[in-house]
Amino acid sequence: MSSRQPEGATASGADRSSFLGVVRELGVMVVTALVIAVVVKSFVAQAFYIPSGSMLPQLQINDRVIVSKVAFRLHDPHRGDIVVFDAPGGKPKPSSPLPERALRSIVQSIGLSAPSTDEYIKRVVALPGERVEGRGGKVFVDGRELVEPYLPAGVVTSDFAVVVVKPGTLWVMGDNRTNSADSRTFGPVPESTVVGRAFARVWPVTHTSFL
Repeated sequence: MSSRQPEGATASGADRSSFLGVVRELGVMVVTALVIAVVVKSFVAQAFYIPSGSMLPQLQINDRVIVSKVAFRLHDPHRGDIVVFDAPGGKPKPSSPLPERALRSIVQSIGLSAPSTDEYIKRVVALPGERVEGRGGKVFVDGRELVEPYLPAGVVTSDFAVVVVKPGTLWVMGDNRTNSADSRTFGPVPESTVVGRAFARVWPVTHTSFL
């Protein structure tokens, strides 16, 4: 008698093997994509929510921007750059389990995390070594009125005393001058706390643009 297995049983085994192969391949692809997302978020670029109206009208609440983490490795910050930096006086965040940190990194890398108060987004107004002051509703840098074409006509900046921006720090302000906690409140920010430069708005899709 023939010991050959029924053809149906052979086909069923092949189907299972093929299915498991597809599952393994998908698993490898997913893990690879997640690793790439974490690496990109950590070293190259990251999407950020806009949690407040401090940068109105250019950036609206809940807009999403892409922040380059390598820009300031290639050049120093420029006046007018929009930067994301660690909130001044922030307390160290408690350590989370590794899986939770990995998931948070993935979600943050594509800009799906909820608005956070851990980082601020403002515009660079004065650079290290410069003297900045608010006078008569305008900003003056080294005694000269600063031209700010990104502000709507009629915007008034509250007066503030002359401040000499120390080496290694930046004077930053929100475009919405009447509703922005910025260097007028907490002083210049250390360049070491700057996460990167926002260079593009990617959400909503009807308002995508370079910044």
